[in-house]
Amino acid sequence: MNFFGQTVVITGASRGIGRGIAEGFAAAGATLHLLADDPQVVEVAQILGATGHVVDITNSGAVTEFFKTVPHVDVLINNAGLERLTPLEDSSPLAEAIFRRIIEINVTGTYLITRTALPKMQAGGRIINTSSVWGRVGEPLFSAYVASKHAIIGLTKTWAKELGPRGINVNAVAPGWVKTEASLLSLSLMAARRSMPESELMDEILTGQALPGLMEPADMAGVYMLLASPYAANITGQTLGADRGEVPW
Repeated sequence: MNFFGQTVVITGASRGIGRGIAEGFAAAGATLHLLADDPQVVEVAQILGATGHVVDITNSGAVTEFFKTVPHVDVLINNAGLERLTPLEDSSPLAEAIFRRIIEINVTGTYLITRTALPKMQAGGRIINTSSVWGRVGEPLFSAYVASKHAIIGLTKTWAKELGPRGINVNAVAPGWVKTEASLLSLSLMAARRSMPESELMDEILTGQALPGLMEPADMAGVYMLLASPYAANITGQTLGADRGEVPW
């Protein structure tokens, strides 16, 4: 696919799936603006020939300042997210703070970035949100994250209706288990809660997939690039599962 001459904004691009997506678009010639709330995004951007921006997407002022530097946006990828345990029975102040922060980043941050990007977008623009297989199912102990990923699917459907008259397509991708720092941390916590080896839990997860093997971040790039391309001109309001058949969609 060719994205020469197109400006692509990707949040949460310093590592994991976001970086994998960025590598794909960089190879396809896109002009990239990579956002994250840690300085590593600047280094990643330099490697990819992109522009890196350290931005807290939950800060509307910071988001507004960022978009002042971008003349237009062809593709917006809302990928930034936080995944942590939030057991319902944990009533500590820290647990509440983590719950609020997850919702703030995953939902409110996505809203703020999208709202502020809209004046920079024209007909033919694409908005792609990162949900999760957990956006369609429940997972014990991860209520905030699961709720946020369900919310992303709801936002995707709503914004597709709202922005359709402007010729802007809005879709979501729901990755399954991908080898990232966040997913491996969750795997470790889940295994500890079940008093089982991480390798045994991973085998259980991979057995539940129709296709074997654990995905790498780079495996996600093609899915986002497809939805950003002319081939997806008639697709909007949809959530595309990229999970090797783990969850029937």
